[in-house]
Amino acid sequence: MSGHGHNHGRGHMCGCEGEHEPAERGLEYGLYRRIDLEKLQCLNESRDGDGKLVFKPWDQRKDRDKFVESDADEELLFNIPFTGSVKLKGIIVSGEDDDSHPAEIRLYKNIPQMSFDDTGREPEQAFRLNRDPAAELEYPTKISRFSNVQHLSVHITKNFGSESTKVFYIGLRGEYSEAHRHEVTICNYEAAANPADHKVESIIPQTNFIS
Repeated sequence: MSGHGHNHGRGHMCGCEGEHEPAERGLEYGLYRRIDLEKLQCLNESRDGDGKLVFKPWDQRKDRDKFVESDADEELLFNIPFTGSVKLKGIIVSGEDDDSHPAEIRLYKNIPQMSFDDTGREPEQAFRLNRDPAAELEYPTKISRFSNVQHLSVHITKNFGSESTKVFYIGLRGEYSEAHRHEVTICNYEAAANPADHKVESIIPQTNFIS
């Protein structure tokens, strides 16, 4: 924005430059809108449905009213289906500023209905986390591994020593593209092709060659 050459507003722009950054960052963290929340699963949540609450707008990331807490042990497994294809570039995981904060996550892609039995396989990427109650620390993904994601699984394997894990916000940064369906177009083309071939054969004139 500063390159537009509006010199008369320079003082104002300089004065609030720092305030623009969260807004722009909030747009980058808009993938929560592309999650099919009806089908999102969170395994080992202490209360049904709470896992969906941590995928929320950037300006609500510090909200402490909505969170998910693990039940039987410290692990949580989020199965996150998208409504199209996603190129995932980064993730933020925010919890309480105590031992219940997640300490490690493992990311898997395109394994719908993943269970804890499936978490023994090699993840696409894993991160050791720092405590981040302010939801400011982004963990950048290896984009080549996350360039065509229809379903993302986030496995929180442990916390910093508490019996249960608490999560307030999971932010996903990346690009989204609509899912495309080509079947109808192909069927229409094939249905129209055969009659056209027969017509061409039947209207070839036989009297063009006059000697």
